[in-house]
Amino acid sequence: MIEGLISLASYGIVGGGTVGNFLYQLETMGVFSYVLPFLMIFALIYAILSKSGFLGKNNAVNVVLSLAVSLMALQFNFVSYFFAEIFPRMGVMLSILLVAIILMSLFLDFNSKGAKWGFGVLAAIGIVVIVLQSFSESFGWGGGSLFDGPFWWMLQDNFAAIAIGVLVVGAIIAIPLLGNKNPGATH
Repeated sequence: MIEGLISLASYGIVGGGTVGNFLYQLETMGVFSYVLPFLMIFALIYAILSKSGFLGKNNAVNVVLSLAVSLMALQFNFVSYFFAEIFPRMGVMLSILLVAIILMSLFLDFNSKGAKWGFGVLAAIGIVVIVLQSFSESFGWGGGSLFDGPFWWMLQDNFAAIAIGVLVVGAIIAIPLLGNKNPGATH
């Protein structure tokens, strides 16, 4: 009976032809660590150089520069670790946003300006949390928790000053924007 359990447990890695086995083979070949980050960086840099026209209309120069930058970016494992940290969290955030859209659609009209603003704020908070969580584990901002480490200790010590500063800046921005709603009215 134990032999049957062992063969079932090792089925996904050794044989069977499952999707998990295929992904495992791609991982061992370095596709997720080197090939996909290389292609993503190359495509982004090439698109930016081509669209901006910074180096002229010579595509060969754009290709060579994009190739050089994307290969240099993969010289150390910094980029691979970053992509391995941020993309799984981005998938989780997109799932949470999808559930939020479904639940909010029961109660809100998405054509109103307030609903779009609220959803934008929710998405922005999610993006900030994902980026900070990715940086905290990989790059020494914390010990694996979002609210742990020297960055967060400094934030806790100075939270009152930061909150007051944000409120003052928010008020400075909000007062002119929310000023006179009746252009014909005089004070």
